[in-house]
Amino acid sequence: MTNTRVRFAPSPTGHLHIGSARTALFNWLFARATGGSFILRIEDTDILRSKKEYLDSILRDLRWLGLNWDEGPSGPCCPDKDGDFGPYFQMERLSTYKKYADELLAGGKAYYCFCSKEELERQREEKAKLKQDTGYSGKCRALSKDEADKLIKEGGKPVIRFKVSEGITSFKDIVRGDVEFNNNIIEDFVIIKSDGIPVYNFAAVIDDYLMKITHIIRGDEHISNTPRQIMIATSLGFPVPQFAHIPIVLNPDKTKLSKRAGASNLQDFENMGYIPQGLINFLSLLGWSYGDDADIMKTEEIIKKFSLDRIINHPAVFDDKKLDAVNASHIRMLADADLIKLLKCFGKDKLNIEVDEAILTKAAALYKERIKTLKDFFDKTDFLFGEVKEYDAKGVEKYFKADFFKEGFERIIKEFGLLENFDAENTEKVIRTIAETLTIGAGKLIHPVRLAVSGKTETAGLFEILEILGKDKTIKRIEKIISAG
Repeated sequence: MTNTRVRFAPSPTGHLHIGSARTALFNWLFARATGGSFILRIEDTDILRSKKEYLDSILRDLRWLGLNWDEGPSGPCCPDKDGDFGPYFQMERLSTYKKYADELLAGGKAYYCFCSKEELERQREEKAKLKQDTGYSGKCRALSKDEADKLIKEGGKPVIRFKVSEGITSFKDIVRGDVEFNNNIIEDFVIIKSDGIPVYNFAAVIDDYLMKITHIIRGDEHISNTPRQIMIATSLGFPVPQFAHIPIVLNPDKTKLSKRAGASNLQDFENMGYIPQGLINFLSLLGWSYGDDADIMKTEEIIKKFSLDRIINHPAVFDDKKLDAVNASHIRMLADADLIKLLKCFGKDKLNIEVDEAILTKAAALYKERIKTLKDFFDKTDFLFGEVKEYDAKGVEKYFKADFFKEGFERIIKEFGLLENFDAENTEKVIRTIAETLTIGAGKLIHPVRLAVSGKTETAGLFEILEILGKDKTIKRIEKIISAG
């Protein structure tokens, strides 16, 4: 069996979008499931929009997600990567593209086109008035080699167009089944621009051949490119890889996937506190199913189960609640030490806070079952790592206005001050005893104390929280509420 070789080929013109991350993941999973190779290729031919900062961002995001590539660009950004089929930047392969373009020209399968943008626009307008197909007219098809050479010597800056033949271009897609295109709807398309830079459809075919790519797994927005790529490959005598066009991802309202609460790029999800294991699991379920209703799977399990024939041939829906639930499950699966490490790094790198490790260790154990993301942890426990800056307004009205409020708090302060062992068991005894003395339910004191020390009406167990805060902080926070009247 031929060694499976797949590629992910981003353009460094922006950050890694969540949809592109899913495409990279499906390629990576297939490579790992088949014992093949995952190649990273950088398609940087858009000179004006390609930026190093985007390249660095994409490489970093892939590493963060854990999608380690077997071959790819080497250099300062990734000195540990290279391979036998480089270079892996398209702008370093221009001479290679020229070689194959010249081969097509020599074989009469491509030709120089000298039509200016203005002329092409006039052609389209004229055809539109006549209600004809507005594709390229083929004006330069008939130019002889001598005529083309003469125009070039006179300063002409032609593009190179591929000569589309009549007939049908068909292929069997692993996901969509049999697909065919009538060549009549495809105009003679540009393969090399006037500046010598190849267009996507040409460069990708050359690279896929030379890098021995066996399977092209990509979003189905690329399916209209496929007949053009097949035409080029067969004209050059290349074997045609197998195609698998995966369905698009939609919002819950069935519109095209857009930002989720400000998130569209992979870094946005990292900044929101999702962890790689959870995001990989969730993304794998967008358009793929093993068929046993298993939703929560470790990456190793997904690799064992993954196959292209289980990709579903209809759009996937990005479900926010499911993402949260999957991520929460993976947080719960983490070893305590691993969770603490992640939380410590997240607090420092994303929130710019230095967390007390002793407090973090206790709080992580207390909140592990309660959080959906790493950020969710700090949203729920901010009062443990800093002062209370605000109090829940409804809670203030409900809990700080009772007749017994001041007397109850004063007694709590006095009794807490006498405790030698300020732990959950002893603080609970104090509050319940004082509630009995005041002939009120314990909850009448528990809720206002919770609000006083945390600013929140919902937390983990109050007495465990008090033990983490310690005697001094607890008393000061209760005193602050009494002083505020």
